[in-house]
Amino acid sequence: MKAPNNLYRTNFTLITAFLVLITVTLVIAVFVSYKLTSRYVENEFANRKTEVLEQTIKPYYDFFQIKIPEITSYQGFLDSASAANYSDTVFKSYPFVRKVLFYDIQIANPTAAQPDGVGIKSIYRFKPKKTGIVGIKDMSSVNDDDFKQMAIKLSAFIRYADTSRVPTQDEVFRTFYNVTPDKISYINIPRREDIRIYRSLIRSKRSDGVGKQNMLTFSLDPHYLKVLNTHKELYEEVTIQPVVYDPLDVAKEKVITEAALPGAFSNFKLYFSSERAHLNREIDRRYLPIGAILMLIYFFLVLISYLIYRNLNINLKVFKLQYDFINNFTHEFKTPVSVIKIAGSNLKGDAELSERQRKHYGKILDEEADKLNELMNKLLSFTQLENRSIIVKSEEINLPEFVQGYINTFKIKYPDFKLEATVGVDKFNSDPVLMGSVFQNLMENAYKYSHPGKKELAITIKQDKRNIVFSFADKGIGMAKNEQGDVFKKFYRIQNQYNQNGSVGLGLAFCKELVNYMGGTILLNSRINEGSTFIITLPMEN
Repeated sequence: MKAPNNLYRTNFTLITAFLVLITVTLVIAVFVSYKLTSRYVENEFANRKTEVLEQTIKPYYDFFQIKIPEITSYQGFLDSASAANYSDTVFKSYPFVRKVLFYDIQIANPTAAQPDGVGIKSIYRFKPKKTGIVGIKDMSSVNDDDFKQMAIKLSAFIRYADTSRVPTQDEVFRTFYNVTPDKISYINIPRREDIRIYRSLIRSKRSDGVGKQNMLTFSLDPHYLKVLNTHKELYEEVTIQPVVYDPLDVAKEKVITEAALPGAFSNFKLYFSSERAHLNREIDRRYLPIGAILMLIYFFLVLISYLIYRNLNINLKVFKLQYDFINNFTHEFKTPVSVIKIAGSNLKGDAELSERQRKHYGKILDEEADKLNELMNKLLSFTQLENRSIIVKSEEINLPEFVQGYINTFKIKYPDFKLEATVGVDKFNSDPVLMGSVFQNLMENAYKYSHPGKKELAITIKQDKRNIVFSFADKGIGMAKNEQGDVFKKFYRIQNQYNQNGSVGLGLAFCKELVNYMGGTILLNSRINEGSTFIITLPMEN
């Protein structure tokens, strides 16, 4: 019988090892996953800046690719008033444009003053104000480098452009745009027929023809760009700084990165900075669901381990109960069988027996046979109860007589058993056989589990509304609180000096099954060395 016990012990060791393994695995998984999450957030900090840059610089691209080319739609016929209106729309839509120079250009036969054939008729300067825009005529920029560069490129394009086709985007950008730090200059793109006219004017000796073109120079300030921080969870602060900006006193707890601005803002950059604590909060936020999943898996595995452990523990208890049952049941059978065998041997012996001896051996055989029969009937009845195959034969019971009958029987059987009964109900409908089994078991237990000299039992019967309550209070050895829930289980026996032999652990389990089968309940209140009280509640009509 030791092999199964060793097997269970081995299984419990394996479960413990499994719990240790999954706990260690959990710790490693938590550590590794947190490190990976931390590295992922740091990589995002370095890479997501392009998205912030794109959103921040988007108005600049709209201005460069959509708004500026609108000048071409005027075909060189802008004047100071229309140029002011155009500039006003620019200032309102693109706050980073701080000044606009409007050049009214004329194209004519080359002269000493304008050797390229491109000259200035007038210049106007526009600036935004709260009340609108301010525009003044400003001829001081006639010889500025912006105009000279654009004039040379326009003259070269007029002289050598292929008028049989539309200029490519690359040719447009190289000829009609001039992008420098904080400044963009643009000349409207002439039509092919205009180019041919301008070419003839430049190459001819006539001085009466004049062509019109418009050039605008936009002065930009990147500090008026609206920084759109689309990843506030990563970047605590985003500012526009010069490219050469590189503070030496950056705190160690700060994380920084940067992204260069394009085009006319190329001498500036977006400067991203975050406190380490800010990134740590983002790491924790992203790690939270991962950690929750890991803990869920861990608790799921622990639950499985617990269920396996509980199953093994229950199996071990069942094994012990069955083992005790077999031992006790064998002893219960062995004793009467041995007595019967001895009595039988004496009866069939050669020696002559007196009448008194013959009756004595006959009585022994009869009593031991009754014991075997009672034990077999108890097992059979318990099986029938579990299978719900017993039929309750309800009839009217005279309770005072019923109780007194059992008291008289037990006084004859156990002369030292002190019994008292208080019966407050006269008639009760139930199965007398089943009720008798309950009385028999509880009264036997009260006598068996009491100290010598304190073998007492008080039976109280009273009515409670539509129920009848039976109380069996003894002054026996009692039982611990943690065992009171187990005594109604099959084959369970409390280990004490009164329970070493003669019990298979079926008495109280049988009582509980009987009471439940009759639609009632049984409760137990007990204290060690003070006694136990069994309270049975049954419906009045059974």
